[in-house]
Amino acid sequence: MADRAEASGPPIGECARIVRERGGTRPRVHIVLGSGLGGLAERVEGAVRVHFSQLPGFPRTSVAGHEGCFLVGRIAGTPVLVQSGRFHFYEGFGAEVVAAPVRVGRELGAEVLIVTNASGGIRPDLVPGSLMLVDDHINLSFQAPLAGPVVPGEVRFPDMSRPYDPELMALAERVALEAGTALPRGVYGWVGGPNFETPAEVLALRAAGADVVGMSTVPEVLAARAGGQRVLAISAVTNRAAGLGLDAVDHEEVMAWGEAAGEGLGRVVEGVVGGVGPRT
Repeated sequence: MADRAEASGPPIGECARIVRERGGTRPRVHIVLGSGLGGLAERVEGAVRVHFSQLPGFPRTSVAGHEGCFLVGRIAGTPVLVQSGRFHFYEGFGAEVVAAPVRVGRELGAEVLIVTNASGGIRPDLVPGSLMLVDDHINLSFQAPLAGPVVPGEVRFPDMSRPYDPELMALAERVALEAGTALPRGVYGWVGGPNFETPAEVLALRAAGADVVGMSTVPEVLAARAGGQRVLAISAVTNRAAGLGLDAVDHEEVMAWGEAAGEGLGRVVEGVVGGVGPRT
């Protein structure tokens, strides 16, 4: 049954082998970059690029701002796998494709997953250009990323009472404080997309307890937790959620504000990676 699960998507072992042979480093931390946040890739020392097109079963990314490659190298002396671009359910991909990059990272040895994303701010203080440390999430997409046969190395019923690692969150807060970067905590609401939300949907999201809304992250977090990885997630707020701002929302705005938030986010991520450190 597990073999059929892997066979229905990219061959994780083979993809990991290719990345390992080309990168030459066993990463400890896997970092996923969201829309407009590709500037973080410039912080990777000695980066070796492996494009998704070089990996069997990996489709091309179809979203602007998602390059579609892994970078293997080091940040702050720690071996990392940086993922520039991700897959989404709204692109028509199944769960086995959406979660494949996380599973490749785990196969390579990544113990920690750091996920970043672009999101719409719902809570009043979360304005474009600000950051939010995700301390919980709500799955409002009506998708079940772990449905189907159990993937090798994962459990059937992962505990999600604490999806985001408390020690990593505390480390991120210390780093942000030292860097003078505001990093309040909040709840991420995952929706299916690709359309931006209606004002009524935003009101429903707020009533449900979401502080920001976005179209990614949760599938990756679920796959990582099912495989026993520690997870940290940070949202870069790139727009006010629909109906809360004065103007219509578009992807170009998301990209621009993602780049604006990228410097502060980069400092926090670099500090966290340095705090995790290389294997001893």
